[in-house]
Amino acid sequence: MTEPTPTVFAAWSAVMNDVQSIEKGEFNKAQGFRFRGIDAVMDVVGPALRKHGVIVVPNGCDVQSETYATAKGTTMRNVTVTMNYAVYGPAGDSFVGVVFGESADAGDKAVTKAQSVALRTFLLQSLMVPTGDVDPDASTHERSAAPPPRQSKPNKPAKPSFADEARNELLELCNSNG
Repeated sequence: MTEPTPTVFAAWSAVMNDVQSIEKGEFNKAQGFRFRGIDAVMDVVGPALRKHGVIVVPNGCDVQSETYATAKGTTMRNVTVTMNYAVYGPAGDSFVGVVFGESADAGDKAVTKAQSVALRTFLLQSLMVPTGDVDPDASTHERSAAPPPRQSKPNKPAKPSFADEARNELLELCNSNG
């Protein structure tokens, strides 16, 4: 007698069993932290998905984008994507997971970087892959009172914030339209 074809949940559970950990083998020099890149995650997760007949299909749902300048004057594009991932099992049944990804880039890669972040996040969280980091609850911090408002330097007027500029522009528009 042949074994029944596993459901998507049974196959996903088998993938979870095969993917016990993924080392944070990469290092961000600029900000000084270790991380697991998308290639490292896919190198471990991909073979387990194939072994158990599981397919993950991405579907972009939303893209939010803003352009800003860095302190050094580089124009950057910051993108946040909302992605749905349909996970199909060997029996043809499926479930969907939703995740967000965010990234910035000075060129034309902000969206694809954000999608890579979303896929990595989906796989790590849905497969419950441990970080190996110290538990965030191991330390705490206390909030202080709000910092005092910034004082402008003498003889130099304070630069209005973006919100102040927008508020003033809106006020002018309202006044001009009565």
